[in-house]
Amino acid sequence: MSPRMPGAPLNRRALIASAVPFGRTYQTRDEVDFVVVGSGAAGGVIARELSKAGFSVVVLEQGPYRKAADVSHDELEIAIQNALAGDDPQTFRTTAADEAAPLQGPFPPAFYAHTVGGSSAHFTANYWRFRPVDFDERSRLGAIPGASLADWPITYEELEPYYTRVDWEVGVSGAPGPNDPPRSRPYPHPPLPVKSSGVLFERGARAVGYQPYPAPMAIISEARPGRNACVHCGFCMGFMCEMNAKSSTLASMIPEAEATGKCEIRPECTAHRVDTDASGRVTQVVYFDKDGNEHAQKAKAVVLSANGAETPRLLFLSESSLFPQGLANGSGVVGKHLMFNGNGSVQALFEEPLNEFKSVQVTRVCTDWYESDPKRGFYGGGGMDGRQIFNSPILFALAGMPPDAPFRGPELRRFLSHNFTRSMMVATHSTSLPLETNTITLDEEVKDRFGRPVVRVTYKDHPDDLKMVDFLQTRAKEILEAAGAKRTWSFPAQEQNVGFHLLGTCRMGDDPSSSVVDRYHRTHEVPNLFICDGSSFVTSGRGQPTMTISALAFRAGEHIAEAAKKGDI
Repeated sequence: MSPRMPGAPLNRRALIASAVPFGRTYQTRDEVDFVVVGSGAAGGVIARELSKAGFSVVVLEQGPYRKAADVSHDELEIAIQNALAGDDPQTFRTTAADEAAPLQGPFPPAFYAHTVGGSSAHFTANYWRFRPVDFDERSRLGAIPGASLADWPITYEELEPYYTRVDWEVGVSGAPGPNDPPRSRPYPHPPLPVKSSGVLFERGARAVGYQPYPAPMAIISEARPGRNACVHCGFCMGFMCEMNAKSSTLASMIPEAEATGKCEIRPECTAHRVDTDASGRVTQVVYFDKDGNEHAQKAKAVVLSANGAETPRLLFLSESSLFPQGLANGSGVVGKHLMFNGNGSVQALFEEPLNEFKSVQVTRVCTDWYESDPKRGFYGGGGMDGRQIFNSPILFALAGMPPDAPFRGPELRRFLSHNFTRSMMVATHSTSLPLETNTITLDEEVKDRFGRPVVRVTYKDHPDDLKMVDFLQTRAKEILEAAGAKRTWSFPAQEQNVGFHLLGTCRMGDDPSSSVVDRYHRTHEVPNLFICDGSSFVTSGRGQPTMTISALAFRAGEHIAEAAKKGDI
């Protein structure tokens, strides 16, 4: 039975058990108006926008359509065995001169969920807006040696109405912070209740002169039509939410898309190739069903929202005599400028129990270091929050203990029993510079179960990104000590080989020679092919990209629908 907080009646109709797939079913021989590849933070929004505008839409999602009965709170299955992430092989190398190989570890180099709703179904739900500086840093700061920093073709002011749509239509809880960018409307829901890590983070941050504030979270603190408020079960980051409190597209957008009767969600269908005609226009998407059978869905236009790894992979797989470098890749930019975001943490133990296994991950954040400051001697900006990522016993035992903790026997049991409930961390989030050498490409030496070349990730952090992580970790340690921690520990920033944010690989821009899509997400070379997901990013932001992905999707969906109505696709 699902938990329920006192005084919060459970709306059983709002459980995702009731979200049984419904709506129109199309035949592959029928030419639909749009095929959308991917159903996550971008694809789910675009499918909803286009179907509500009256267009026929088929969404191809490689993962299954999970319902409440399919949601697991098994930490071994979800957090260790990565049951939501699928089992497709990938390879990694640091530079193009290195030999690529699968990683030996719990995560693939490009990590994302395989499920209807995409990674929005299992994310932490930190929903920071980008700020004006994120869109024009190249003009403000000039060139950064070793990086391909560029301005976006749009501004914060242009995107702000769509951030507001995310707040109100997807569902965000929060309160304005001291350094927030301008907003046209307040938050639709008040902040989630503060938990122990939030109290201690706020206490420590204020003690050393910083300005913490309630975390903006895509988890609703109040019920809304068809959805329950958060019940604080604690199975949040990495887990799906059967209460529909987490504002995934599975909870917020896809039901509305299906309710139009114009949208079909086609789960366990893996896009393999986008075909074009002799004039270079998209005609269909070829895909495999779960049994490996090949199909082709005809469409007047296609939107790729498969994420920053799978979208460039699909473009490369769609090479032809017209597009020998890959579909829409005449510029040679597809797959380049990959950004992961910087990540760091400082762990701490406290005297009294904190019980961080309860509720959402984050209730307080601080972004005093958001903008790059030349006085630091390096590029970078970011923020941090109080939480405990390792908030389950297995995770804490494997990754959350100090390096000198006992590792077996009665001493280990005593340490875990006493300290699991007394631990928290400050997690830091920061910039990644775009580098032309950080890429998604195809590894022809390794094939997936359909016989396709797998994703090959080439990634090496810019030195400034590592310096920013260390800078923020020093501030985090100050905060935890000021909050009264008995002990803190951390590790120096290390080069990353796993990305949870997959950004920049089909960047937008006004110049077709240096970008893949225009300011409205139409590819420069194929008039009826659009790309909108993390791959569209020009810069990384400060570590929380998902809200911007959805804001871009609302904007793209609006413009694509307008163009289609005018016959301009």
